[in-house]
Amino acid sequence: MAHVRVRSRRWFVLACLCVMLLLVIGGPARHSLSRTTPAASAAHVTAMGPDGMRSSWVIEENRRPGTDAWRITDMPLGVIDGFADRTYAAVGDTVSLAVSTDAPQFRVEAYRMGYYQGSGARLVWHSDELPGAVQPPCPVTGGIKMVSCENWSPSLQVAITAAFVPGDYLLKLVGNRGQASYVPLTVWDPQSHATYLVKNDVLTWQAWNPYGGYDYYVGKGSCPSGGYPLCSRARVVSFDRPYAFDYNGGAGTGDFLTLELPLVRWLEQRGLDVSYVTDLTVIQHPDIVTEHKAMLSLGHDECWSLQERQAAMNAHAAGVNLAFFGASGILRHVRLEPSMLGPDRQEVDYRDAAEDPLNGIGDPLQVTGNTWASPPANWPEDTFVGESYNGFLAAHAGPGALRVTDATVWIFADTGLHDGQEIPGVIGSDVDSLDPQVGFPPNIAVFAHSPLDASQAQARTRHGGVFYSDMTYYTDPQSQAGVWDSGTNAWIPDLNPCRGDRACPAEVIGRITGNLLQALGTGPAGIAHPSAPNWQLLYPGAASAPPSHGP
Repeated sequence: MAHVRVRSRRWFVLACLCVMLLLVIGGPARHSLSRTTPAASAAHVTAMGPDGMRSSWVIEENRRPGTDAWRITDMPLGVIDGFADRTYAAVGDTVSLAVSTDAPQFRVEAYRMGYYQGSGARLVWHSDELPGAVQPPCPVTGGIKMVSCENWSPSLQVAITAAFVPGDYLLKLVGNRGQASYVPLTVWDPQSHATYLVKNDVLTWQAWNPYGGYDYYVGKGSCPSGGYPLCSRARVVSFDRPYAFDYNGGAGTGDFLTLELPLVRWLEQRGLDVSYVTDLTVIQHPDIVTEHKAMLSLGHDECWSLQERQAAMNAHAAGVNLAFFGASGILRHVRLEPSMLGPDRQEVDYRDAAEDPLNGIGDPLQVTGNTWASPPANWPEDTFVGESYNGFLAAHAGPGALRVTDATVWIFADTGLHDGQEIPGVIGSDVDSLDPQVGFPPNIAVFAHSPLDASQAQARTRHGGVFYSDMTYYTDPQSQAGVWDSGTNAWIPDLNPCRGDRACPAEVIGRITGNLLQALGTGPAGIAHPSAPNWQLLYPGAASAPPSHGP
């Protein structure tokens, strides 16, 4: 097996050199549609707006002509899949793409995602037509059930020029017979000091990616009934493979289209002062977090490594605010390993400490139990996030209502809400709540305490026939930095514009989000908005614990 992997690596390197030579001497052309671009890291004007700190370059960027050609509106014919050799890149980098398709020819189109006068994206670059080829099957590593396509040959390389304005990108793979899918890429600015750092949760995208039949939750083969987690699951997943096309409607983007893009579009429509990174950017460049006023955790951001968690906590201790827009933040415990194609390309989570080869011989904080709270790490996220995963609403149950606890607090300003009022259609999928058995910051405020029907859910803690989704906020007594958690995975999808749905909560959720980003965008939020604890009224007899900066 080792000999095969070395040969595969040598072939990959040789093919890369061939592709580079072709590009130099006039091979497949790469077309940047604009050689001038607003410089995100250059001087630009910022000012507080009604929804947060605004930036002149984001405003100008989103005034540029957009297109809806980025969309895949129907199930494409045939097959086209691909992956990039990195999750993020900066100007000056080169990204290698490996593509497998039954199309005789294909092209790649790079779209920067945003608002763009309602179109949702701007075409930044496209390739020439390239010859298509079906790549070999991706092998599964025995034992750990890892699917890796490192045996694929590179199809082209994309130079990240100054035309690639920092942001979230979709590289659309388009076959000449109707095939289509995406490869996501984040273009970051290493010199950015923007107000808001938007973090794409690629670790969780990969954890839930069933491409090739395996992820941390599913696998091929029989298992004893009632066992959890499933015995046939993967123990290691690889970034050296495409995202499954039908993964939660992501069309090859993981969670991005469904659980992240609505907020990206909302931020850029309002011209907010943003910069973009992935989990891997934070892990490999941990100091980047402290260069911003707030870090925004997007999507279903449950998988965190030790290095990422330490980077976030260090930044919080230095006064950086955090917002968890999705539920179950920092729930799953992962670590990274290199693959044949580069560093940090394999994500490890045995979900059972007894199976992990590091158990008993390595750092306990690197051993992957089922969650961060599991032994030997024994480090629940509650004292940092403020609360933790409590279960999920069944899809057939429909969304639950958000119930306001105290409408006088700053986050509900200009909403017209009153105490006890319910906003229909807000709570869905995973939910977070305070866990009286674990502990939480003593000064935590519960902004919304939403009862849900436990018979329509899988819930960890129940109160009779009810379990709760909580929206929480607390401020650190030393740094004054704030931490906010929405309590639901549906918050970002709730920002989607209303389309005739009478229960659509977009307007009020947007106003609450604007109030939040105003508070987080001026420095440590606790200076102007110190948290006022009210948890005793909702969870009488519960125990609190001070914010934790270590296990």
